Amino acid sequence: MKFVDLLNRDMDKLADALSREHGKTLPDAKGDVQRGLEVVEFCIGAPHHLKGEFTDSAGPGIDMYSMRQALGVTAGITPFNFPAMIPMWMFAPAIACGNAFILKPSERDPSVPMMLAELLEEAGLPKGILQVVNGDKEAVDAILDHPVIQSVGFVGSTPIAAYIYERASANGKRAQCFGGAKNHMIIMPDADMDQAADALVGAGYGAAGERCMAISVAVPVGDDTADRLIAKLAPRVEALKVGPYTSGEDVDFGPVVTAAAKQNIERLVQTGIDQGAKLAVDGRGFSLQGYEDGFFVGPHLFDHVTPDMDIYRQEIFGPVLSTVRAGSYEEAIGLAMSHEYGNGTAIYTRDGDTARDFANRINIGMVGVNVPIPVPLAYHTFGGWKKSGFGDLNQHGPDAFKFYTRTKTVTARWPSGIKEGGEFNFKAMD
Repeated sequence: MKFVDLLNRDMDKLADALSREHGKTLPDAKGDVQRGLEVVEFCIGAPHHLKGEFTDSAGPGIDMYSMRQALGVTAGITPFNFPAMIPMWMFAPAIACGNAFILKPSERDPSVPMMLAELLEEAGLPKGILQVVNGDKEAVDAILDHPVIQSVGFVGSTPIAAYIYERASANGKRAQCFGGAKNHMIIMPDADMDQAADALVGAGYGAAGERCMAISVAVPVGDDTADRLIAKLAPRVEALKVGPYTSGEDVDFGPVVTAAAKQNIERLVQTGIDQGAKLAVDGRGFSLQGYEDGFFVGPHLFDHVTPDMDIYRQEIFGPVLSTVRAGSYEEAIGLAMSHEYGNGTAIYTRDGDTARDFANRINIGMVGVNVPIPVPLAYHTFGGWKKSGFGDLNQHGPDAFKFYTRTKTVTARWPSGIKEGGEFNFKAMD
């Protein structure tokens, strides 16, 4: 609880450091810290989630009970895009379960994870329980191969998630690894187009699109729906304000994380044009006065994207929204279900039957009904399906306490003892 107090005390300081190093806007940075803090608060209730089971008189004179016990030393490898939230999603439940934790943050923005570790020590955590190891692949492989480390968590790209899962598992470690995404939002003809457009702008372009729950594919059902949606979207996208976090809280998003990330986004945008997609909003050539060498990318909106295009198949991780027109609801849901990624998805509709069918049938881990970014709250679990997630347990919520503990079951039988033969009265003297 002291750690929660310190997080609230230093919220502005943490957010400023995060924005300065990563490039997020200040409101987005505060949200990064806040969503991590909520998981820490949930973990305060760890004793409830660590309760075992008990069966009285499982047999004659026999009791049976189970205990959840800590793994020992655990580790987490976290991404650049949420340098506060994801570390807290990992180390908070790990430590609450009684483990030590090794955190390997992204080398691109390690300052906030270091600050979180300092706050934990200030809160009274004994030295050595949380250790922060900075480095690149060499540090990652050392974690994966070390025999003392019992579990590894990871969030990042799918190729690296698969690599870490396979190597950790081969070394006998428990692993949960979360990868890339290509999140679809289906817009039915009966949807409120203003609401849908506002949702797509926030979900598609917030944080410069650098988040695994960003909506990167809009799927309007029917050409009329698509035309109405693009008419609402285009002016909103064109009006987005791009700039450094120091420009004020009215900045919609900042730069992407590196020059290489910017180049990759621009390459994929050009590939989309070359393959026949139509740019409804062209953000190419964006330049910010005074920051001409910065990693700022203008917002892009594509229409008439098809499933065979690279911009549809690959995760762009930038401020690019692709519109794939579907002829029917079945075609729309089929697009999301057939894509290799399965992190999140959403549907906008006024029809409860359609929404219920979508939620039940879709093979994707997190589903929003008129909610564009369906990130569960701390007391539910977060995790994708298909190539978005490797491992059988999700992050935070009840699954976290299962991941960071192992179950021990005890069968106890007590033979008759002194209760049969003990004497408790004074005997007469001989």
